[in-house]
Amino acid sequence: MAKIKKNSHKILYRKYSSNIKYIMMVLTVLIITFFLPKQPRFRYEFQKGKVWLNKDLVSPFSFAILKTNPQVNTDKQDALENVLPIYRYNTELYATVEEAYMNEFDVKWRGNAFPEEEKNPNKIASLKLLKSIYEKGIIALNPKHQKGRKYYDISLLNNNITKTISTQDVFTVQTALDYFNTTFTSIKVKEKEVVMNLVEDHLQPNIVFDEKLTAIVQNNTINSLSTTRGMVQKGELIIAKNNVIDDEVFQKLQSFKETYEAQTKTIGDSKLVYLGQILLVGFILTLLMVFLSMFRKDIFSDNRQLSLLLLIITMLLLALTWSIKLNMPSLYYIPFCIVPIIIRILFDTRLALYLHLLVILIAGFFVPNSFEFVFYQVTAGMVAIYSIRNLIKREQLLLSALFILTAYFICFVGIALLRDGSFKDIEWINFVPFIISVLLSLLAYPLIYAFERVFGITSDVALIELTNTNNKLLRELAFKAPGTFQHSLQVANLAEAAIFKIGGNSLLVRAGALYHDIGKIENPQYFIENQNTTLSPHDKLPYEQSAQIIIKHVHKGIEITRRHQLPESVIDFIRTHHGNTRVDYFYQSFLKNSPEKFVDENIFRYPGPIPFSKETGVLMLADSVEAASRSIKNPNAQNINDLVERIINYKLEQNQLDNCDLTLKDIETIKLIFKTMLMSIYHVRIDYLQNV
Repeated sequence: MAKIKKNSHKILYRKYSSNIKYIMMVLTVLIITFFLPKQPRFRYEFQKGKVWLNKDLVSPFSFAILKTNPQVNTDKQDALENVLPIYRYNTELYATVEEAYMNEFDVKWRGNAFPEEEKNPNKIASLKLLKSIYEKGIIALNPKHQKGRKYYDISLLNNNITKTISTQDVFTVQTALDYFNTTFTSIKVKEKEVVMNLVEDHLQPNIVFDEKLTAIVQNNTINSLSTTRGMVQKGELIIAKNNVIDDEVFQKLQSFKETYEAQTKTIGDSKLVYLGQILLVGFILTLLMVFLSMFRKDIFSDNRQLSLLLLIITMLLLALTWSIKLNMPSLYYIPFCIVPIIIRILFDTRLALYLHLLVILIAGFFVPNSFEFVFYQVTAGMVAIYSIRNLIKREQLLLSALFILTAYFICFVGIALLRDGSFKDIEWINFVPFIISVLLSLLAYPLIYAFERVFGITSDVALIELTNTNNKLLRELAFKAPGTFQHSLQVANLAEAAIFKIGGNSLLVRAGALYHDIGKIENPQYFIENQNTTLSPHDKLPYEQSAQIIIKHVHKGIEITRRHQLPESVIDFIRTHHGNTRVDYFYQSFLKNSPEKFVDENIFRYPGPIPFSKETGVLMLADSVEAASRSIKNPNAQNINDLVERIINYKLEQNQLDNCDLTLKDIETIKLIFKTMLMSIYHVRIDYLQNV
């Protein structure tokens, strides 16, 4: 019952699988548009120094003209220069100093054996002078506030009352000590020295810089600055058609744009904006589906691969939406070039470029300076695609990142010169987001591996790993069936050379060739290339059983490779390398030795299917030609030529290549390559060389 239920699910999946792709597309459109910003878009694009080619622009509402960033920064600097540093007067410090001074004075006086008096005049006079110094104030000068000046103005806060004074009007520790030295008089020099030492130890600033309060005042001052200069009234002409956008007009347009977008957040109809987004995103994804149905039917019919493409589009556009909502300083931090890199490695160049263009077109509706953004990303994406033909070396990804960064740099400098016409005005700090974006694009490497595992897609990197003869499965083949292993290596060389010449995935062909006979591991002695004696185990078996053992290596190969989790694209070579041909040796032997018996031809025929691509077709031909070439007793140019012609023509007569997209020209090229390589393998000398 469970098995019937499982089969019914498979039937339902096959029945409705064509509809799943459209459901996925609709869900992708809804997810993307649900999270996108919902305010209407400003319709005009403009650049400083360019001609306004739109109609006369009249302001539909009054708005303030925003100051430029340099103007705002200048105003901030001027305002900060006018904010005086705030110092606090510590009124409690002197009481502590006085007590300590009096205690130490008595100790020092007795220690020096000076005559003790009930009312020591030196003690009284020095305390009075010390108090006057503290009342005037002792300041700790701050080099940051001096700015090369000896004195500077401050705001002195005393008992919550602030007044502006110059540091010249108060003491420093040194000037206070000098003042005390010149003012204090004593009859005896030794007594004065003791007093001076005591005073020096007890002089400390009581006017101290209040950094926290100063920062608060500075922030309040900056926040109170106006960011506008002047107004544009409703109905006023902002710019006429064909006028040049100078600095003043540019700032008006920029102010108009920001005011417009701020207003539309509240007055715009978000439902209609949502509808517009659904129409545009839906139309873009429809174009993608049409492209796939026309030019990449294999992806269009594979819901897993299609879901991967839609997932990549969704992830990148959601990252864009997240960045917009977080008010990221620059949207160029987002690694848009990661899309063409991943698609190029997993699929092909044409799809990578097409998908990248579609993603950038959608993103262009929601970023500032849309044309500039599209120019940056399209050119960088094209460079990314061109720089990675096949990811077979680790340094290719780093070189690609370097090329992408170079493309961004050229565009950055070119646009800056076009806009400002000066190198000195280029804000190089704005190039940092591009550097971060390129570094983030290196995440493509781990993402490719994750997508391969989840969606069952095979990249060139995975194929390189599979073609390593130190692979566990290939080592087992070499140990258990060495003849089959050598045959597979020769087939791989023939097929790879042929597919490289006519155009195709040479790595995929090589991987398929190395594993196409992996099923012979089960019973290697039943295959002639692994037999070491003149006796064959088939001699004791009926022809039908022998044929089934030979045919069974296809099923075993599929079973083994699936157990080892090899990609389906490689397994396809196992199931198609014999197509639905007959095992002719045992079939003809059966007819010859049992003419009176009824023969079921299907017993002697491989299950198929026949090859369905250039790669699988070339492997079938290489496998048959290489196997047959081992039976040539006198390998010369004529024999090899006849063998290749006979084998390939036979496959054509048996309709084994009907589903391949191999042309007659391709087949002739394949024949020539096979003949040339087999002659080299068997050391056959060409006729004109034999007479030398």
